[in-house]
Amino acid sequence: MPERVVDGYSGPVAAYGAAVWPLEPLIANPGADRRSVHWAGFPPRSREEFRLIAWVMINQALPDWFLVGRSAWHSRIGASVLYATVLEWRNLAYWLDGRGDGGLATCTPTVMSQYARHLAARPGASRSMMTKTLSALTRLCAFDTISPAPLGLGLPPWDREGIDDHLPVQASRGENTTEPIAPATMGPLLVWALRMVDDFADDILKAWQESNRLTARATTNPATPASKAALKRYLEDLTSRGAPVPSRQMLGKTLICARYVAAVTGCSPVQINALASTQRWQNLGEYVRRHPGPCPLAVPITGRVEGTPWTTALDYTEAGTLMRHLGTACFIVIAYLTGMRPGEVMALRTGCCPDPPSGRHLIHGRVFKGSSDEEGNHNSAGELRDVPWVAIPPVVAAVRVLERMVPTGGLLFDSAAHTFQHVRTSDGTSLGYEGLRARTDDFVHWASATARQLGRPHEQIPDDPHGGIAVARFRRSLAWHIARRPGGLVALAIQYGHLRTSISAGYASRSRDGIHELLDIETARATADTLTTLNEDLAGGTGISGPAARRAVQAAAHSPAFAGSIRTPRQARDILDNPALAVYDNPHSLLMCVYQRDRALCHRTVPTDSPSLDRCQPACANIARTDDHAHQLLRRATSLDEQARSQAVPGPLSERLSRRAARLRAQAHDHARDRTTLQESTP
Repeated sequence: MPERVVDGYSGPVAAYGAAVWPLEPLIANPGADRRSVHWAGFPPRSREEFRLIAWVMINQALPDWFLVGRSAWHSRIGASVLYATVLEWRNLAYWLDGRGDGGLATCTPTVMSQYARHLAARPGASRSMMTKTLSALTRLCAFDTISPAPLGLGLPPWDREGIDDHLPVQASRGENTTEPIAPATMGPLLVWALRMVDDFADDILKAWQESNRLTARATTNPATPASKAALKRYLEDLTSRGAPVPSRQMLGKTLICARYVAAVTGCSPVQINALASTQRWQNLGEYVRRHPGPCPLAVPITGRVEGTPWTTALDYTEAGTLMRHLGTACFIVIAYLTGMRPGEVMALRTGCCPDPPSGRHLIHGRVFKGSSDEEGNHNSAGELRDVPWVAIPPVVAAVRVLERMVPTGGLLFDSAAHTFQHVRTSDGTSLGYEGLRARTDDFVHWASATARQLGRPHEQIPDDPHGGIAVARFRRSLAWHIARRPGGLVALAIQYGHLRTSISAGYASRSRDGIHELLDIETARATADTLTTLNEDLAGGTGISGPAARRAVQAAAHSPAFAGSIRTPRQARDILDNPALAVYDNPHSLLMCVYQRDRALCHRTVPTDSPSLDRCQPACANIARTDDHAHQLLRRATSLDEQARSQAVPGPLSERLSRRAARLRAQAHDHARDRTTLQESTP
């Protein structure tokens, strides 16, 4: 129906009987996937029954009587959920067809219950995914009641009996599949993304500009006898000297780069192809295959990696690929260092981050999660975020680079502008999630290859143990790294500004929503892991020392109470709000902080609910150390002594290193003198 088409959409709308129903008329979010329902994918026996109910779902709201007592349900759903719902219906259709039943009308509540048992018995079935499936089936039955030709399905049994009995047994671990990116992967990935934005961007943008200039020149060059003669002289000179010919790769073949050669010689690309077909020049293709050459651009290399040029030359054939990598690097920087959801990043436009008269940069954009219309239904256009995101300098730099890559007023990740292959008119959509995932994989391979070429194999990006880097994982990774690596990976960003403070300020007015919930969960998981490890070590005879040792032992005794995964913000707050469990491992300072704010030396003036692990003081009453910490103190002291003995180290620095090593050995000695074990302290 026309009223369901989003504002601004002017494209076609599928007819009811069409084989394919594009859902784009229902989508206003530029970063959302444009899905289509393909009716050929349904069994013929029940296809029209499902088609009619799907039409009702798109055009009608759930009846009021159904919504009574269902506070979590909305009368309408967005296009992405609608698409997923139809896919679940298709699965049901094939299951019914495989049983030899009739159409959908045979799907009684008893049959629905059998189907639910079938789903729960599948290997790997999870409660969260099963809940979504059963909700989709409930929606099928509800919309059947207001269909022009109702089948009389009736509500499914789990709607009356409760859903829990129809779900698979709860797994011992949480079901959140959005794993943080491993530190070993995220570290060099962030390094290369920042380098791309800060150090290589100017070179790449100038190369793309020069590449476009050459392309425009080649396509407008006239085909004249003079230009043909110039082309022949150019090729005769190269072939007579056995010199390489500018070439490109296409479908696995090495071909002459016609546009580049045309731009260089002043001829038309058509003349190059015509010349290769003449008898005298029939062997040109074979010569090019045996003598392929670069297509260098007249762009000076200004970017450096620790003083070394990052590449020897920029090539006409690589300009588009480098622009693609540059756009990907900008996405990584923005997504990781702001904590935005992928859809929020995809909806950013030029001008979203104006230069302020003073103070911090702010990013103004749209949010989509939780956005609803006056009836409480999902609003696919989203809404302007009431509190802008705070942008630290690397993020601002990434936005500025993107603003040079796309038209003014356009989306920063406009899908047409980011093709970098040919002229395309923008259709108002952003790059898709799967496309960005593929681009991220390509960027990883390019960065690792560049690291090897520059003699920096230690900066290659290793594979992540959890597989490909989906775009949603950057947000989860930020929360994980803030919670568990206060002095590690995030320091790469903190050197430009106070990342955690910026993010907290940007979300302060939204209570504990969004990124705060992720931070709570990851911090609580880190605390639980620390206490569990400590409890196991103490039970195995590990010694502990320090003014806070007794409090650490008491906290570790509680670890069995929250063994397993922490999945919800409420579970996280139960741990974080308990001062007796405030134990933080600090691998940088080689100690454990058993935090009590009235005793903390890291906050002398304004006590806070958590420590600043980058400001640990040796005399603090919140310190505890284990045998492992003491062993690491000695290893670090040995390393410092070796550095101090090096003849390349100046005398004053050597003395400072030696004094630092002596202090570490003294701390290890104090631990050995004062350590106690759980067995010794137990009467």
